[in-house]
Amino acid sequence: MSHDRRESGFKRRTRVADARATLLDAVTPHDRTESVPVETADGRVVAEPIDAPAPVPGYDRAAMDGYAVRASDTFGAGDRSPAVLAAKPAETDSIAPDEAARVHTGSAVPEGADAVVMIEQVEEVGDEVEVFDAVATGENVGEAGEDVADGQRLFESGHVLRPSDLGLLRSVGLDSVPVREPPEVAVIPTGEELVESDPGPGEVIETNGLTVSRLVERWGGEARYRDVVTDDPDALREAVESDLDADVVVTTGGSSVGERDLIPEVVDGLGEVLVHGVALKPGHPVCLGRAEGTPIVSLPGYPVACIVNAAQFLRPATKRAGGTDAEPFPTRRATLARKVASEPGVRTFARVTLDTPDEDDDEALPTATPTRASGSGILSSVALADGWVVVPEPREGLDAGEAVDVELWEVTP
Repeated sequence: MSHDRRESGFKRRTRVADARATLLDAVTPHDRTESVPVETADGRVVAEPIDAPAPVPGYDRAAMDGYAVRASDTFGAGDRSPAVLAAKPAETDSIAPDEAARVHTGSAVPEGADAVVMIEQVEEVGDEVEVFDAVATGENVGEAGEDVADGQRLFESGHVLRPSDLGLLRSVGLDSVPVREPPEVAVIPTGEELVESDPGPGEVIETNGLTVSRLVERWGGEARYRDVVTDDPDALREAVESDLDADVVVTTGGSSVGERDLIPEVVDGLGEVLVHGVALKPGHPVCLGRAEGTPIVSLPGYPVACIVNAAQFLRPATKRAGGTDAEPFPTRRATLARKVASEPGVRTFARVTLDTPDEDDDEALPTATPTRASGSGILSSVALADGWVVVPEPREGLDAGEAVDVELWEVTP
C-alpha cells in the first residue's frame, strides 16, 4: 500500500460498474455439488442439465367429466338424433365400437377411445347413453406427454430453482435434484471499538457482521460469521489469511485511509488490491482485492455504507461464486416527494419510504420520501426505509415531483 494512496483522499474513484466488473473477474465459481431432496431445493442453483425421465401425463387423460367414446361413433349426433351407445362401467380398461365409458377429469381414457363427450351433452337411459353432440378425434383429451415430453430438457445448469420448478420436478417423478453447494463467505468484522453488548464510552455494538452474514444467506451463500478482530495488522492478517479457503472473504470496517484503516494494507500484503475507492455515496472507501485466488470485499464500517456496498459488490460476488449471476433488484415506480442532491460523477443511493397512493386513483403512483437522516452512519435510515432511489453518475440530483424507480433491495434473494 503506497503512502500516496493514504494521502490521496480518494481523489481518483472507480465507477461502480467498472469496480463491480473488476471484482467479478476475480471470482471463480466453485465446482462443489450435492444432491438434495426436491422439497428442500427452493432457491438452489442447478448443477447439471436436468431432463424429464418420464412424460407428464404418462397416459391419455380426460380433460373434463363425461364419457369416453370413439369420435367416429358420434358423427352426425345432434339434439334431434342423438347417437345411442352402450354404457360401459366407469374405470373400464377399453371400449369397443358403439360403446361409451364414464370418465372423470384427469382419469385415464380407456383403450379404444379417442375423445370425451362433456357430461352436459349426454343423457343416461338404462344401459345406454344418448350423445347429443358430435366430438372430433382428440377433443377433451389430454395426450400423454402433453405437459412434459419424455426426455424433455427441463433446466440447464445455473438455473435458480423456484417453487413452481419443484412442482415440475416432482411431477416427472424426481425425488432429488443435483445442485451446487452454497458458496462459503467468511464475514470478518473489524474494529477495536466494537463490542457484543453493553458499550461504554467510545464503544459500539457490532452490527455490520450480523447484517452482512444474514444478507449472505439471503443471497444463497453460507456465512462464516467470525468474532470481531481488533485494529492490529498481525491480527487482521491472520484472520483474513485463515479464511482464504472460503469462496469469498468480506471484512467490515477499516477500509478507508485513516491511521486505523489497515485492511487495504493487509490485502495488499496477502495478495493485491484491485480497487480502492469507488464513486459511490454513501460508502466510497470500499476496497476490493484478491489473495491466493480468493476475492476479498472490504466494506466500510459505517452501517449504511456497509449495506449499500454489500448490495453492489458482495451480492454479485456471492452469486458468481455459487455459479449464477445476480439479477437486478425489483423496482417500484414512485413520485419523489423532495429533491435529492447528488454529486456529478458519483452514483448516489438515497433511502426512501413509500406512501401508498390513493385507492380511488388507479393511476396514482406511491410517494417516495427521502429519509431525513442522510449520514452513512445512521443505520435506521436504511433499516426503516422501503428501498432506495439510485441517482446515476451523470445527474446532479433529482427534482421533487420526478417519477423515479425505487429499488426494493431487500425483496429478492
